[in-house]
Amino acid sequence: MSLQLNDEAPDFTAQTTEGEINFHEWLGDSWGVLFSHPADYTPVCTTELGATARLKDEFARRNVKVAALSVDEVDSHKGWIQDINETQNTQVEFPIIADPDRKIADLYGMIHPNASGNLTVRSLFVIGPDKKIKLMIVYPASTGRNFQEILRVIDSLQLTANYSVATPADWKEGEDVVISGSIKDEEIPAKFPKGHRIVKPYLRMTPQPNK
Repeated sequence: MSLQLNDEAPDFTAQTTEGEINFHEWLGDSWGVLFSHPADYTPVCTTELGATARLKDEFARRNVKVAALSVDEVDSHKGWIQDINETQNTQVEFPIIADPDRKIADLYGMIHPNASGNLTVRSLFVIGPDKKIKLMIVYPASTGRNFQEILRVIDSLQLTANYSVATPADWKEGEDVVISGSIKDEEIPAKFPKGHRIVKPYLRMTPQPNK
């Protein structure tokens, strides 16, 4: 299955380290991050799940629920969590999904045969409260994710979902944003009372509106 941006995230029911979940019901009105790993007890994955656990408060502040997935069984996941907690000095408090029959991996296109015939690559999906896919990133097995970048993208997605703006290159929370091209010049003062500057007719900047 080839998923694209703004497709509905496929729903599924699965066993996890926190019991059985129905994915859409579990998400509720929250944003979601679903990310896959090649296998349990692998070194880069161990650091990634530790990094995710340490960012618990950052995800909660953004109303984001996080779930990981690999093709291993729940019992394997639970044993691995002990290693993650020990080596990464944290506590994993989000579900790790068991997908031994690879049904979820197939739904989300997480198996890339040219990389590995039966293991998930490092796929990551950000899913909105409308259950639509807002972001997809695929990393090779040898490269760990940058979770600060994932938080940055979530900040951008949440901002641009609520205001007629886009975020420029390397944007970070609190920095100026780009006014959407659909907004006419004469509409800007009412919509963006903090002021704006015109760099070019097509490039108009304003302070982040929700700060």
